[in-house]
Formats: sequence, structure tokens, C-alpha cells
Amino acid sequence: MIFDPILDIFRGKAVTIPPLDGAFRPNTALDDAPVFAQMPAPDNLVFWQGRVVASSGANLMDPGGDVVQRFGADVTALAVSPTGDLAVGLADGSLSVGGAAVALPADVRCITALAYGPDGRLWLANGSASLPPGQWAADLMMKNASGSVWVQDGGWQKVAGGLAWPYGLLPDAAGVIVSEAWRHRLLRLGQGKPQPMLESLPGYPARLASAAGGGAWLALFAPRNRLIEFVLQETHYRLAMMAEVPPAFWIAPALASGRSFLEPLQCGGIRMLGVHKAWSPTRSYGLVVRLGADMTPLFSLHSRANGTRHGVTSVLEHQGQLHIAAKGGDCVLSAGHTAEAR
Repeated sequence: MIFDPILDIFRGKAVTIPPLDGAFRPNTALDDAPVFAQMPAPDNLVFWQGRVVASSGANLMDPGGDVVQRFGADVTALAVSPTGDLAVGLADGSLSVGGAAVALPADVRCITALAYGPDGRLWLANGSASLPPGQWAADLMMKNASGSVWVQDGGWQKVAGGLAWPYGLLPDAAGVIVSEAWRHRLLRLGQGKPQPMLESLPGYPARLASAAGGGAWLALFAPRNRLIEFVLQETHYRLAMMAEVPPAFWIAPALASGRSFLEPLQCGGIRMLGVHKAWSPTRSYGLVVRLGADMTPLFSLHSRANGTRHGVTSVLEHQGQLHIAAKGGDCVLSAGHTAEAR
């Protein structure tokens, strides 16, 4: 409504989030999926040199848990070029392609995603102009929108700025589709003004991957909930919380939860008679969404509040299998790519 901003002054602003319904109908598909590989906090997934590999901290690991390559800082982004070169973005803001260092613009220090387009150009998402990738929660709590997307075309060209933590890239012939985490949406960047493709997501979108037969897979790394949305509106409380409370215990999204009695959201109907309710409020969740060619959600795979495969940051479809990096669950899952929500 056009008068809502004015009326909010008198009535208070309503805190609403999209429901998990329709294509987002909850299920236990992720918790039921077999484990493809066990490793600490798997993040990025790529098919490289004839096998699926995952980043885990500063290591690149194969499904057997062996270290394929070790880097000087945590790996924050991976992509494989059409010629088979591995592009690696690190938490220290550096980028290498095929083992050779690549010079970056001074503004790029927070590499959250890399992707090669059909024309062989390398796309890069810079999550924040002021914070490193590991401080993503602080970027949200500070309500920043300083992210940017770049493409390497001879030199580096800035395609868009002012983005609220761009976290996933899906290039095509017309440009690139970007997941903008803090605004809960997908954008198309290319010629002209950024075009929203999918808005009002029920979680914070992470990386995108191509799907067989067209469309895409989208990982959502944490859920939205009313308490977090309320805290984001309360400036004085939010700033005091950031100054006085350790980040692990902020009222903020998380990749995993339930590991400490100091965490928020322990009461309020989470447990009854010792049973953790699947529909209870939660800071972490597991969610993967299958999108059609027009980015319309078709179905989704879940690990609910009482599950353990939370914090999904990357998805990779290869040879009829869907590989899913549950960073909060310390495992990579494998599921048939045609599996639909139950």
C-alpha cells in the first residue's frame, strides 16, 4: 500500500516473512539423502579433473576425505574454466586461476562466488566493500549494501554495485543472474537496470548452479524468521548486541544451531516433552530449491529445524546426481536430480 510507510509511524511496522508453502512445502529430503562425503564445513562444489571436489576451510578435498590441494587462507569461491583451469578465491581477498595469481581491483576484497559464462568470461561476486567473507553476519546486522559484481573482459569491469551481499552467480548469454542474500532475491544483471527475477524468498540465498534440462538449483543457507527481522528493525538493540555479545550468540542467521546452551531461541516452543519440533523457530535450516528456466520455484529439498543438514551453501548437478554442500552439517549429500519435494 502506498500509505504504509506513513501509517507505520503510528501503528508500528509489521514483521512478516514468506511462508514455507507451495514449492517450498517442508519435507525431510535432505536429512534422508545419503552422505556423499564427510568433511568439516564443506562450502564450494565443482567438478574438476574427473571428480567432484569440495572446499573445506583452506583445503580442497575429494569424496574420500583426502586433501587435493591446500591454500594459504580459507577458500571462499571456486569455478572451473571451459579449458579446465581452476579459479580459486580466498578469504584474504586473493584470486588465482590455474595456479597463477590474478590482479584484482582495489575494491574487491570479499570474494563470495565465481562463475564462468558460456563465452569463457569469469564473473566475480564481491560480497562487501568493508568486511571479509567470514564476517557475513556482521554485514547483515550492519545492514550493509556495498557488494558488487564484476566480469573479466580484458580487464575487470564493474557490472553492478550497491548490492546487499551478492552470494551466487549464474551467467548466461544475456548476462548473469545474481543471488542477493540480504534482500532475499535473485537479480538479472546485463544490459540496463538490474531486473528482479525472484523476490521475497523465505531464506537467505547462496550459490546458484545450472540444472539439467534448463533452469537452476538455488541453495538457501539460512532461514528468515520474525525475531531476526524484528532485531534488524531495532537499531539501538542491534548495535548493543553486536558490541556486547559474541557473534556466535547474536540473534542472527546461522549455518548450524543447537550446539550451545548460550544460543538464542532455546525456548518459545522449540521443544516439548524433550522433542525438538520440526516447525519450531530456528536460526539454521537446510534448503535447496529447483528453479525453472524463468527462475520460478518448482520444488524444494529441506532439512527442518530438528534436522542436521543445515547451512547449504552450494549445489552441483553432475551425471544425474545432485551434490549438496551442507556447511552446517559437515557433509556433502548426494540425491537423484529428479527427486521432488514430498
